[in-house]
This record gives sequence, structure tokens and C-alpha cells, in this order.
Amino acid sequence: MGVKLGEIIPSRKVDLSELSGRTVAVDAYNVLYQFLSVIRGFDGTPLRDRHGRVTSHLSGLLYRTARLIEAGVRPVYVFDGVPPALKGTEVERRVRAREEARLKYEEARREGRLEEARVYAQASASLRNYMVDGSKRLLDFMGVPWVQAPSEGEAQAAHLAVRGDVWAAASQDYDSLLFGAPRLIRNVAITGRRKLPRKKVYITVKPEMVELGQVLGQLGISREQLVALGILIGTDFNPDGITGVGPKTALKLVKKYKTLDRAVENLKEASFPVEPGRIADVFLNPDVTDDYTMRWREPRADGVIDFLCGEHNFSEERVRKALGKISAGYERMEEKSTLEKWFGGTVSN
Repeated sequence: MGVKLGEIIPSRKVDLSELSGRTVAVDAYNVLYQFLSVIRGFDGTPLRDRHGRVTSHLSGLLYRTARLIEAGVRPVYVFDGVPPALKGTEVERRVRAREEARLKYEEARREGRLEEARVYAQASASLRNYMVDGSKRLLDFMGVPWVQAPSEGEAQAAHLAVRGDVWAAASQDYDSLLFGAPRLIRNVAITGRRKLPRKKVYITVKPEMVELGQVLGQLGISREQLVALGILIGTDFNPDGITGVGPKTALKLVKKYKTLDRAVENLKEASFPVEPGRIADVFLNPDVTDDYTMRWREPRADGVIDFLCGEHNFSEERVRKALGKISAGYERMEEKSTLEKWFGGTVSN
């Protein structure tokens, strides 16, 4: 779900070229779900290998990562760990929603309503353990680092950005800002031409950058107040929020009452599944780790080809082309790094 702040959050479109030379912590589960949703046939059928195993996520991971590295971006993927106990309600809701979508997908497909079937199929996408394991294995072969978060991947990605180990966090959700990420890059995994659901209209999706400092300055609030605002609207830890309170109303309440506690006290209809302060604590003091290393290296072509082509029936020609983009991207990064060091510059995270 993620907190729905888009209505009041300042952002700007950027080209991938503007991110060249930058290191970005990508919310792995977030992009893998996008690959599983988008990379499908016309009737909503995902890509599968000869054994019937879904491979849409592997396809997206290979080709999108290759494009990022070719553009000079150094991605590090951050995987979710154990979700906070407070997220239980939202996790259950998502499971129910995916099952309902799956049933509607099967019905629409049987009845020949293929475009409608594709919409339901996208909503039914589910990330299995074997998909996560396969994604990590592919990243290892590709020479791309990944970090295992103890809990929320977005929290860990934000932590990497706060420490300066990466330049920005990448996710579709605005939760990264509540977790303290100084910069958020959206649309990293879905850049390009996209068809709008149930319409014969195509749009061009570009990366979008949001800077926490600009957000707080323009809204005239602190990060703690941004967290309070998110909680009033609804987060993964209190999905329903407060009835009738959207982003603009929540902003007014936060600016009027200053703190979450005072805002809640003055809202007669306010109801929370748990004490609001506990929800705020998840964002302000998240469970993260400093036990990680990040190192990019030349891909093991034989490993990638054996895994994707040998085990999952990928086209060797296309895989080799993607590997060529990765190698070329790394070479350009190395050349740039050498030149900057030679002329007294520094390489930015």
C-alpha cells in the first residue's frame, strides 16, 4: 500500500542520465512485484520456463539492472526481512486482495475478457520464496550487491542513504521519506512506454526524484510531523487511517496541533488499531543493520547463462546482450572514476 502522499509531495522528473555516477539502494521487493505485475502476456499470463516456474521477475531484474548500469547507475538491492508485528493486518489484507484478484482473473480469462484478465492478473501477483532466492542468486552472478534487511527493506534502504553509503533510495512508495531517506527515486523499475490499464493510451514513464529537505521545507513541517501526517492518512501499520482525512487535511492538522498526540486527542473520530506512538516509532527508530558490504564486480557470464538459459529457458543471445551492457557500463564507470581522481575530483555516492 504505502502512505499516499503524492498529492502534496513536490517532485521533479529526471532522466536516467542525471543519475549517472550515483549509487542507489533499490527496494527489492517493491521492484520485483512490479516486474511480476507488468511482465506478462496479453491475457495476463506471466513468463514461465519449461517447468512452469514464473520467470517474469528474473527477466525484469536482468534487463532493468543492465539498463541502469549502462546508464552509469550503481544499484544495490535491499531485501525485506521479518515484517514488524504491527504490519500483520496489512499483510493479511494483501493476501486476501491477491486471492480475490486471482479468482477474478481466472473467471475473466475463461470468458475471453482478456484485457480485463490482464488487469486482475497484475493485481494477483505474488512473490514466492523461490523467486526471492532466485533473484539473489542472479544478482550474485551479475556482480551486483544486495543487502538483507532485518525487517523493512525501505527502512534499510533509507538507512544506507542516511549513512551516505548510497545517494538515494529507490521505491514506488513514499514510506522511504518517513524512514528518513534524504532522496527518493521513483519509477526506476518501470521507466519507458507504458499502457494505461483498460485504455488504448500509452504514456512515457520517467524517473521522479523527491528530496526530503525540499518536502519538509515546502510543507513547513519536521520529519516527525511528516510521520504524524502519514499516520493520520494511513500507513502499512494502520491501513485505514482516519476516515475523511486525506493528505491536505492531515497537513493542516499537523501544522495546527504540532504533534501526533495532540492531533489524535483533538480528533473525535480517531481510532487506531494500536497506540499511534508505536507506529511512529517504526518509522523514527526502525530495525536496521550496519552489517553489510557493497561491492560491484564484473558479471560471471557463465553463471548467468547457465542459470537463466540452462535452467530457465532464456534466450542466450538476449542474455549475452544484457551482460554486454553491464560490462560496458562498469568500464565507463571505472574510466570516469579514474579521470575524476586524476583531476582531483571525487566520485559521488
